[in-house]
Amino acid sequence: MTRVVVDRERCMSSGICEMEAPEVFELDDDGVLQVRQPADVSQVATAVRACPTGALALVD
Repeated sequence: MTRVVVDRERCMSSGICEMEAPEVFELDDDGVLQVRQPADVSQVATAVRACPTGALALVD
């Protein structure tokens, strides 16, 4: 099963992923990225590619 993972050390909380896939990604009040695992990972592929620090990945 493919899932989204976040490298918390690299994440700078830019919010681009949240803009691309708001049903999956959300920055909480402290700027920490929260991830809801999507049923269809293809919906987040654009957000993963758009991450400016490469903190997001799709893994099996």
